Amino acid sequence: MMEDSFGLNDFYLRQIYESIQDGILVMDENRVILRMNPAAKRLTGWKIGEKVPFCTYCQSRKVKENEERCYLIASQTVPYFLSKMPSYHGKKIDVEMSTALIYKEEATGKSHYLLVLRDQSLKQKEEEAKMSKTVIKKLIEARENEHKRLAAELHDGVGQSLYSISVALEAIEAHITEKKLYEYVAEVRNELEKVMNDVKSYSYQLRPQSIDQLGLVPTIHSLISSLEKKLPVTTFTFETNLDKRLNAAAEINLYRVIQEALHNIMKYSSATKVDISLMQEGSMLFLEINDNGIGFQYDAGREGLGLKHMEERIDQLGGMFTIQTKPGKGTKVRAEIPYAEVENGYD
Repeated sequence: MMEDSFGLNDFYLRQIYESIQDGILVMDENRVILRMNPAAKRLTGWKIGEKVPFCTYCQSRKVKENEERCYLIASQTVPYFLSKMPSYHGKKIDVEMSTALIYKEEATGKSHYLLVLRDQSLKQKEEEAKMSKTVIKKLIEARENEHKRLAAELHDGVGQSLYSISVALEAIEAHITEKKLYEYVAEVRNELEKVMNDVKSYSYQLRPQSIDQLGLVPTIHSLISSLEKKLPVTTFTFETNLDKRLNAAAEINLYRVIQEALHNIMKYSSATKVDISLMQEGSMLFLEINDNGIGFQYDAGREGLGLKHMEERIDQLGGMFTIQTKPGKGTKVRAEIPYAEVENGYD
């Protein structure tokens, strides 16, 4: 067994003292540092033999005559205390502090105090990350709701108006006897047909009605069918074992990830083979999109907006998003999501 200066003979306690993330110090009644663990050194930059500085609260608090200014030493009933503590580089750090009298020599009256410092910046960063995730979730939801509204307006509003115009032109066309006028109206009807198809396409891209009416799997099949017409030289396969619908947020987010991945393949990859897999295995849902295209040099710190949005959508579902690619080696997009996060509670 190892003996340390605390009189602790337990090797495991020594390892805890060395490895714990909280700063642990021993100071005397004058706040002179006698011992400190590595975490305390990293957190504060203080050195053995120096005095523990007063925190911002103790610096300004009113004290009675002969009262100890250090609040934690003066008050024996405080379990912990939140304040800012000066560090070696002049910056004040937010810490949670607690102290305890661990040794008092009866003959001299000298006391040793254990001081524990917990860095609150880590907690603040965690809270900021949670807030950021919540904001991103609300933005995605707002964007999808707006897409849904616009898609409905295009389909039910603009689309129906254009259809009514088409019917009217057809009625007029039936009464035209002059050849040139008839040909002109026919050309107008053809152009109108193209506009109607464009409106239908834009509506689908904004928000396919099938995602709400039929669910994710049929909508993926529909997306692949439309791409097969645009890319006849590319072979698409889709494999899934899902026999139930997922919750609404999961379906639209997974659809957008697949849509973005296939858009990138269509635009950049020159792939001739694309394999899509959406499989539930135990407690996890796995999405994979593989292509045999030209690949690219992926830099995780400099990814484009499309890839960033894909990652954000998977993160919203509590999952992990990865990309594997190299120039000339194709691309694999993979997402791993806890099934409990995407399960439809009404099934």
